[in-house]
Amino acid sequence: MTDQGPTGCVVIGGGPAGMVLGLLLARAGVRVTVLEKHGDFLRDFRGDTVHPSTLTLLDELGLGEEFAKVPQRRVDRLRVQLEDRILPVGDLRHLPGDHQHIALVPQWDFLDLLAAAGRREPGFELRMNTEVTGLIRENGKVAGVRYRDRETGTSGELRAGLTVACDGRNSITRAAAGLRTREFGAPIDVWWFRLPRHAQDPSGGIGRFTTGHAAVLIDRGEYFQTAYLIRKGSDAQVRAEGVQAFRDRITGLIPWLADRVDAIESLDEVKLLDVRLNRLRRWHTDGLLCIGDAAHAMSPVGGVGINLAVQDAVATARLLATPLRRGRVRPADLARVQRRRWLPTALLQGLQRFVHKRLLSRALSGQIRTGAGVPKPIALLQRFPVLQRIPAYVVGIGPRPEHAPAFARRPTTRV
Repeated sequence: MTDQGPTGCVVIGGGPAGMVLGLLLARAGVRVTVLEKHGDFLRDFRGDTVHPSTLTLLDELGLGEEFAKVPQRRVDRLRVQLEDRILPVGDLRHLPGDHQHIALVPQWDFLDLLAAAGRREPGFELRMNTEVTGLIRENGKVAGVRYRDRETGTSGELRAGLTVACDGRNSITRAAAGLRTREFGAPIDVWWFRLPRHAQDPSGGIGRFTTGHAAVLIDRGEYFQTAYLIRKGSDAQVRAEGVQAFRDRITGLIPWLADRVDAIESLDEVKLLDVRLNRLRRWHTDGLLCIGDAAHAMSPVGGVGINLAVQDAVATARLLATPLRRGRVRPADLARVQRRRWLPTALLQGLQRFVHKRLLSRALSGQIRTGAGVPKPIALLQRFPVLQRIPAYVVGIGPRPEHAPAFARRPTTRV
Protein backbone atom coordinates (compact mmCIF):
# COMPACT_ATOMS: atom_id res chain seq x y z
CA MET A 1 0.00 0.00 0.00
CA THR A 2 1.29 3.45 -0.92
CA ASP A 3 -0.14 6.48 0.88
CA GLN A 4 -1.96 8.96 -1.29
CA GLY A 5 0.38 11.82 -2.11
CA PRO A 6 3.81 12.50 -0.61
CA THR A 7 4.24 14.28 2.70
CA GLY A 8 6.70 17.12 3.07
CA CYS A 9 8.56 15.46 5.92
CA VAL A 10 8.30 12.10 7.63
CA VAL A 11 9.69 11.94 11.17
CA ILE A 12 10.64 8.51 12.49
CA GLY A 13 10.14 8.26 16.26
CA GLY A 14 7.72 10.01 18.59
CA GLY A 15 10.20 10.90 21.33
CA PRO A 16 11.01 14.47 22.44
CA ALA A 17 13.03 15.32 19.31
CA GLY A 18 10.49 13.85 16.90
CA MET A 19 7.47 15.45 18.55
CA VAL A 20 9.07 18.88 18.83
CA LEU A 21 10.23 18.75 15.22
CA GLY A 22 6.79 17.64 14.00
CA LEU A 23 5.05 20.45 15.87
CA LEU A 24 7.42 23.16 14.67
CA LEU A 25 7.36 22.08 11.04
CA ALA A 26 3.55 21.90 11.07
CA ARG A 27 3.48 25.48 12.39
CA ALA A 28 5.77 26.42 9.50
CA GLY A 29 3.13 25.19 7.06
CA VAL A 30 4.93 21.94 6.20
CA ARG A 31 2.92 18.75 5.93
CA VAL A 32 4.59 16.41 8.43
CA THR A 33 3.89 12.84 9.53
CA VAL A 34 5.38 11.44 12.74
CA LEU A 35 5.62 7.63 12.92
CA GLU A 36 5.80 6.04 16.39
CA LYS A 37 6.08 2.26 16.64
CA HIS A 38 4.42 1.98 20.06
CA GLY A 39 0.73 2.37 20.78
CA ASP A 40 1.32 4.91 23.56
CA PHE A 41 4.12 6.79 25.30
CA LEU A 42 3.91 4.84 28.58
CA ARG A 43 7.40 3.51 29.26
CA ASP A 44 9.26 3.59 32.57
CA PHE A 45 12.75 4.97 33.08
CA ARG A 46 12.82 7.18 30.03
CA GLY A 47 14.49 10.53 30.55
CA ASP A 48 12.03 12.57 32.62
CA THR A 49 14.01 15.80 33.04
CA VAL A 50 12.79 18.96 31.33
CA HIS A 51 15.57 21.52 31.58
CA PRO A 52 15.31 25.34 31.77
CA SER A 53 16.11 25.86 28.09
CA THR A 54 13.30 23.45 27.14
CA LEU A 55 10.94 25.17 29.59
CA THR A 56 11.76 28.46 27.87
CA LEU A 57 11.02 26.86 24.51
CA LEU A 58 7.62 25.71 25.78
CA ASP A 59 6.86 29.30 26.80
CA GLU A 60 7.83 30.51 23.33
CA LEU A 61 5.55 27.90 21.77
CA GLY A 62 2.63 29.05 23.94
CA LEU A 63 2.64 25.80 25.92
CA GLY A 64 4.06 27.07 29.20
CA GLU A 65 0.70 27.34 30.94
CA GLU A 66 -0.34 23.83 29.88
CA PHE A 67 2.97 22.37 31.00
CA ALA A 68 2.77 24.11 34.38
CA LYS A 69 -0.48 22.21 35.07
CA VAL A 70 1.23 18.84 34.65
CA PRO A 71 2.16 17.29 38.05
CA GLN A 72 5.89 17.71 38.49
CA ARG A 73 8.77 17.99 40.93
CA ARG A 74 11.21 20.87 40.64
CA VAL A 75 14.94 20.68 41.31
CA ASP A 76 16.95 23.88 41.75
CA ARG A 77 20.14 22.42 43.24
CA LEU A 78 22.37 19.46 42.41
CA ARG A 79 24.07 17.57 45.25
CA VAL A 80 26.47 14.73 45.92
CA GLN A 81 26.77 12.63 49.05
CA LEU A 82 30.30 11.87 50.28
CA GLU A 83 30.37 9.66 53.36
CA ASP A 84 27.87 11.27 55.76
CA ARG A 85 27.88 14.68 54.10
CA ILE A 86 25.59 15.95 51.33
CA LEU A 87 27.32 18.73 49.42
CA PRO A 88 25.89 21.12 46.78
CA VAL A 89 27.65 21.09 43.40
CA GLY A 90 25.21 22.98 41.16
CA ASP A 91 22.92 25.95 41.86
CA LEU A 92 20.26 26.63 39.25
CA ARG A 93 18.69 29.50 41.18
CA HIS A 94 20.82 32.09 39.36
CA LEU A 95 20.23 30.93 35.79
CA PRO A 96 19.13 33.59 33.31
CA GLY A 97 15.54 33.61 32.14
CA ASP A 98 12.26 32.71 33.80
CA HIS A 99 13.14 29.14 34.82
CA GLN A 100 15.69 28.42 37.54
CA HIS A 101 14.88 24.76 37.97
CA ILE A 102 14.68 21.40 36.26
CA ALA A 103 11.16 19.96 36.03
CA LEU A 104 10.82 16.23 36.68
CA VAL A 105 7.83 15.08 34.65
CA PRO A 106 6.98 11.60 33.33
CA GLN A 107 8.06 11.65 29.71
CA TRP A 108 4.66 10.40 28.56
CA ASP A 109 2.99 13.52 29.98
CA PHE A 110 5.47 15.73 28.14
CA LEU A 111 4.93 13.84 24.87
CA ASP A 112 1.14 13.82 25.27
CA LEU A 113 1.25 17.61 25.63
CA LEU A 114 3.30 17.97 22.43
CA ALA A 115 1.04 15.53 20.57
CA ALA A 116 -2.06 17.48 21.57
CA ALA A 117 -0.46 20.72 20.39
CA GLY A 118 0.53 19.09 17.11
CA ARG A 119 -2.97 17.82 16.43
CA ARG A 120 -4.19 21.42 16.56
CA GLU A 121 -2.11 22.14 13.44
CA PRO A 122 -3.67 21.21 10.07
CA GLY A 123 -0.45 19.82 8.58
CA PHE A 124 0.43 17.51 11.49
CA GLU A 125 -0.25 13.79 11.60
CA LEU A 126 0.85 11.34 14.30
CA ARG A 127 0.58 7.63 13.54
CA MET A 128 0.97 5.31 16.51
CA ASN A 129 1.72 1.57 16.20
CA THR A 130 3.58 2.30 12.98
CA GLU A 131 7.00 0.67 12.71
CA VAL A 132 9.44 1.73 10.01
CA THR A 133 10.95 -1.32 8.30
CA GLY A 134 13.12 0.28 5.62
CA LEU A 135 13.89 3.23 3.39
CA ILE A 136 12.64 4.01 -0.10
CA ARG A 137 15.46 5.00 -2.44
CA GLU A 138 15.16 6.64 -5.83
CA ASN A 139 18.18 7.65 -7.92
CA GLY A 140 20.46 7.42 -4.92
CA LYS A 141 18.23 9.57 -2.71
CA VAL A 142 16.08 8.58 0.27
CA ALA A 143 12.52 9.26 -0.87
CA GLY A 144 10.51 8.02 2.11
CA VAL A 145 9.98 4.93 4.25
CA ARG A 146 8.43 1.51 4.28
CA TYR A 147 6.40 0.72 7.36
CA ARG A 148 4.24 -1.90 9.05
CA ASP A 149 1.09 -1.22 11.03
CA ARG A 150 1.59 -3.23 14.23
CA GLU A 151 -2.16 -3.44 14.90
CA THR A 152 -3.33 -4.70 11.52
CA GLY A 153 -0.10 -6.24 10.23
CA THR A 154 -0.45 -4.39 6.92
CA SER A 155 2.58 -2.86 5.22
CA GLY A 156 2.86 0.34 3.28
CA GLU A 157 5.05 3.07 1.87
CA LEU A 158 5.13 6.76 2.72
CA ARG A 159 7.01 9.05 0.37
CA ALA A 160 8.47 12.32 1.63
CA GLY A 161 10.68 15.16 0.52
CA LEU A 162 12.72 14.66 3.71
CA THR A 163 13.01 11.80 6.18
CA VAL A 164 14.27 12.64 9.69
CA ALA A 165 15.45 9.84 11.95
CA CYS A 166 14.58 10.47 15.60
CA ASP A 167 14.46 6.77 16.48
CA GLY A 168 17.07 6.75 19.20
CA ARG A 169 20.41 5.16 19.93
CA ASN A 170 19.38 1.90 18.23
CA SER A 171 18.21 3.70 15.10
CA ILE A 172 17.27 1.27 12.35
CA THR A 173 17.05 4.22 9.97
CA ARG A 174 20.66 5.16 10.57
CA ALA A 175 21.72 1.56 10.01
CA ALA A 176 19.65 1.25 6.83
CA ALA A 177 21.30 4.40 5.46
CA GLY A 178 24.77 3.03 6.17
CA LEU A 179 25.76 5.99 8.36
CA ARG A 180 28.62 5.13 10.73
CA THR A 181 29.17 6.26 14.29
CA ARG A 182 32.35 7.14 16.11
CA GLU A 183 32.28 5.16 19.34
CA PHE A 184 33.78 6.69 22.48
CA GLY A 185 32.98 3.80 24.80
CA ALA A 186 31.60 3.98 28.33
CA PRO A 187 32.81 2.35 31.55
CA ILE A 188 29.32 2.00 32.99
CA ASP A 189 25.87 0.59 32.53
CA VAL A 190 22.94 1.70 34.67
CA TRP A 191 20.33 -0.20 36.66
CA TRP A 192 17.09 1.79 37.01
CA PHE A 193 14.60 1.06 39.77
CA ARG A 194 12.31 2.79 42.27
CA LEU A 195 12.56 3.18 46.03
CA PRO A 196 9.99 4.79 48.35
CA ARG A 197 10.79 8.35 49.43
CA HIS A 198 9.93 9.66 52.91
CA ALA A 199 9.02 13.23 53.79
CA GLN A 200 12.21 13.79 55.79
CA ASP A 201 14.52 12.58 52.99
CA PRO A 202 16.76 15.00 51.07
CA SER A 203 15.00 16.64 48.13
CA GLY A 204 16.13 17.16 44.57
CA GLY A 205 18.84 15.15 42.86
CA ILE A 206 21.59 13.45 44.86
CA GLY A 207 24.65 11.58 43.61
CA ARG A 208 26.57 9.15 45.84
CA PHE A 209 30.07 7.93 44.96
CA THR A 210 32.34 5.73 47.05
CA THR A 211 34.73 2.80 46.72
CA GLY A 212 33.38 0.50 44.01
CA HIS A 213 29.88 1.97 44.07
CA ALA A 214 27.92 4.89 42.64
CA ALA A 215 24.25 5.84 42.50
CA VAL A 216 21.99 8.79 41.72
CA LEU A 217 18.65 9.45 43.43
CA ILE A 218 16.09 11.56 41.56
CA ASP A 219 13.34 12.96 43.76
CA ARG A 220 9.96 12.10 42.23
CA GLY A 221 7.87 13.05 45.26
CA GLU A 222 6.57 9.72 46.57
CA TYR A 223 9.58 7.76 45.33
CA PHE A 224 13.18 8.04 44.24
CA GLN A 225 13.90 7.14 40.65
CA THR A 226 17.23 5.49 41.33
CA ALA A 227 20.18 4.85 39.06
CA TYR A 228 22.75 2.34 40.32
CA LEU A 229 25.91 2.30 38.25
CA ILE A 230 27.58 -1.01 37.40
CA ARG A 231 30.72 -1.79 35.41
CA LYS A 232 30.13 -2.07 31.69
CA GLY A 233 28.97 -5.55 30.71
CA SER A 234 28.53 -6.82 34.29
CA ASP A 235 24.71 -7.03 34.27
CA ALA A 236 24.53 -10.84 34.22
CA GLN A 237 27.20 -11.19 36.90
CA VAL A 238 25.50 -8.78 39.31
CA ARG A 239 22.07 -10.32 38.72
CA ALA A 240 23.48 -13.76 39.50
CA GLU A 241 24.29 -12.53 43.02
CA GLY A 242 20.57 -12.29 43.75
CA VAL A 243 18.18 -9.67 45.06
CA GLN A 244 19.37 -9.72 48.69
CA ALA A 245 22.96 -9.09 47.65
CA PHE A 246 21.73 -6.13 45.62
CA ARG A 247 19.77 -4.77 48.58
CA ASP A 248 22.98 -5.04 50.62
CA ARG A 249 24.85 -3.10 47.95
CA ILE A 250 22.34 -0.25 48.15
CA THR A 251 22.35 -0.20 51.96
CA GLY A 252 26.14 -0.20 52.04
CA LEU A 253 26.26 2.70 49.61
CA ILE A 254 23.43 4.79 51.10
CA PRO A 255 22.75 3.61 54.66
CA TRP A 256 19.67 5.79 55.18
CA LEU A 257 17.86 3.71 52.54
CA ALA A 258 18.10 0.56 54.69
CA ASP A 259 14.50 0.87 55.90
CA ARG A 260 13.06 0.53 52.39
CA VAL A 261 15.30 -1.66 50.21
CA ASP A 262 12.91 -4.57 50.78
CA ALA A 263 10.61 -2.74 48.37
CA ILE A 264 12.82 -4.30 45.67
CA GLU A 265 11.09 -7.68 45.64
CA SER A 266 12.77 -9.05 42.53
CA LEU A 267 15.55 -8.10 40.13
CA ASP A 268 12.89 -8.22 37.41
CA GLU A 269 11.96 -4.75 38.70
CA VAL A 270 15.46 -3.50 37.88
CA LYS A 271 15.87 -2.33 34.28
CA LEU A 272 19.20 -2.20 32.45
CA LEU A 273 20.30 0.83 30.46
CA ASP A 274 23.11 -0.12 28.08
CA VAL A 275 25.08 3.13 28.21
CA ARG A 276 26.56 4.27 24.93
CA LEU A 277 28.43 7.38 23.95
CA ASN A 278 28.87 7.90 20.22
CA ARG A 279 28.39 10.37 17.41
CA LEU A 280 27.77 10.04 13.69
CA ARG A 281 30.62 11.26 11.54
CA ARG A 282 28.02 12.47 9.04
CA TRP A 283 24.46 13.05 10.22
CA HIS A 284 22.84 12.97 6.79
CA THR A 285 22.62 11.56 3.33
CA ASP A 286 20.56 12.93 0.44
CA GLY A 287 16.93 12.95 1.62
CA LEU A 288 17.69 11.80 5.19
CA LEU A 289 18.80 13.56 8.40
CA CYS A 290 19.53 12.03 11.83
CA ILE A 291 19.11 14.08 15.01
CA GLY A 292 18.94 13.42 18.75
CA ASP A 293 20.19 10.04 19.95
CA ALA A 294 20.06 8.73 16.38
CA ALA A 295 22.91 11.16 15.62
CA HIS A 296 24.66 11.17 18.99
CA ALA A 297 23.93 8.76 21.84
CA MET A 298 24.53 10.48 25.16
CA SER A 299 25.54 9.12 28.54
CA PRO A 300 23.01 9.69 31.35
CA VAL A 301 25.62 11.92 33.05
CA GLY A 302 23.92 15.27 33.70
CA GLY A 303 20.64 14.10 32.16
CA VAL A 304 21.30 16.35 29.16
CA GLY A 305 20.24 13.96 26.39
CA ILE A 306 16.63 15.13 26.09
CA ASN A 307 17.61 18.78 26.21
CA LEU A 308 20.18 18.30 23.46
CA ALA A 309 17.74 16.34 21.27
CA VAL A 310 15.06 19.01 21.62
CA GLN A 311 17.53 21.71 20.64
CA ASP A 312 18.52 19.63 17.59
CA ALA A 313 14.85 19.59 16.60
CA VAL A 314 14.46 23.36 16.97
CA ALA A 315 17.54 24.06 14.85
CA THR A 316 16.34 21.56 12.23
CA ALA A 317 12.93 23.21 11.95
CA ARG A 318 14.40 26.70 11.69
CA LEU A 319 16.98 25.77 9.05
CA LEU A 320 14.84 23.43 6.93
CA ALA A 321 11.34 24.95 7.04
CA THR A 322 11.95 27.16 4.00
CA PRO A 323 13.58 24.43 1.84
CA LEU A 324 10.72 22.09 2.76
CA ARG A 325 8.11 24.66 1.79
CA ARG A 326 9.91 25.10 -1.53
CA GLY A 327 9.82 21.33 -2.06
CA ARG A 328 13.57 20.79 -2.36
CA VAL A 329 15.93 20.01 0.51
CA ARG A 330 19.52 19.81 -0.70
CA PRO A 331 22.35 17.91 1.00
CA ALA A 332 23.90 21.32 1.72
CA ASP A 333 20.80 22.25 3.73
CA LEU A 334 21.17 19.10 5.83
CA ALA A 335 24.86 19.80 6.35
CA ARG A 336 23.93 23.17 7.86
CA VAL A 337 22.04 21.39 10.63
CA GLN A 338 25.04 19.25 11.50
CA ARG A 339 27.36 22.27 11.48
CA ARG A 340 24.98 24.14 13.78
CA ARG A 341 24.61 21.31 16.29
CA TRP A 342 28.02 19.61 16.15
CA LEU A 343 29.86 21.91 18.56
CA PRO A 344 27.38 21.76 21.50
CA THR A 345 27.16 17.99 21.02
CA ALA A 346 30.94 17.55 21.00
CA LEU A 347 31.37 19.82 24.04
CA LEU A 348 28.80 17.95 26.14
CA GLN A 349 30.10 14.55 25.09
CA GLY A 350 33.61 15.73 25.96
CA LEU A 351 32.44 16.66 29.45
CA GLN A 352 30.68 13.30 29.82
CA ARG A 353 33.84 11.48 28.75
CA PHE A 354 35.78 13.45 31.36
CA VAL A 355 33.32 12.45 34.10
CA HIS A 356 33.42 8.83 32.91
CA LYS A 357 37.21 8.74 33.13
CA ARG A 358 37.92 10.93 36.15
CA LEU A 359 35.04 9.97 38.42
CA LEU A 360 32.82 7.05 37.42
CA SER A 361 35.49 4.70 36.11
CA ARG A 362 37.67 5.37 39.16
CA ALA A 363 34.76 4.93 41.56
CA LEU A 364 33.68 1.58 40.12
CA SER A 365 37.24 0.26 39.96
CA GLY A 366 37.84 1.15 43.61
CA GLN A 367 40.31 3.98 42.93
CA ILE A 368 38.18 6.43 44.91
CA ARG A 369 38.77 5.49 48.52
CA THR A 370 36.49 6.18 51.44
CA GLY A 371 38.00 8.58 53.95
CA ALA A 372 40.25 10.14 51.31
CA GLY A 373 38.62 13.54 51.71
CA VAL A 374 36.56 15.64 49.34
CA PRO A 375 37.74 15.48 45.68
CA LYS A 376 39.41 18.71 44.62
CA PRO A 377 36.75 19.87 42.09
CA ILE A 378 33.97 19.40 44.68
CA ALA A 379 36.06 21.07 47.39
CA LEU A 380 36.56 24.05 45.08
CA LEU A 381 32.80 24.35 44.58
CA GLN A 382 32.34 24.43 48.37
CA ARG A 383 35.03 27.06 48.88
CA PHE A 384 33.67 29.30 46.13
CA PRO A 385 29.89 28.69 45.93
CA VAL A 386 29.52 31.10 43.01
CA LEU A 387 31.26 28.46 40.87
CA GLN A 388 28.26 26.18 41.38
CA ARG A 389 26.51 28.28 38.74
CA ILE A 390 28.80 26.83 36.06
CA PRO A 391 27.68 23.17 36.25
CA ALA A 392 24.12 24.44 36.71
CA TYR A 393 24.35 26.37 33.42
CA VAL A 394 25.95 23.47 31.55
CA VAL A 395 23.27 21.03 32.72
CA GLY A 396 20.28 23.39 32.71
CA ILE A 397 20.84 25.38 29.53
CA GLY A 398 23.91 24.02 27.78
CA PRO A 399 26.06 25.43 25.02
CA ARG A 400 24.23 27.13 22.15
CA PRO A 401 20.61 26.95 23.35
CA GLU A 402 18.05 27.17 20.55
CA HIS A 403 14.94 29.36 20.57
CA ALA A 404 11.66 28.88 18.74
CA PRO A 405 11.62 30.45 15.27
CA ALA A 406 9.14 33.26 14.73
CA PHE A 407 6.75 31.09 12.69
CA ALA A 408 6.30 28.67 15.61
CA ARG A 409 5.76 31.16 18.44
CA ARG A 410 2.44 31.60 20.18
CA PRO A 411 1.43 33.75 23.15
CA THR A 412 1.29 32.07 26.54
CA THR A 413 0.01 32.94 29.98
CA ARG A 414 2.47 32.26 32.80
CA VAL A 415 1.05 30.69 35.97
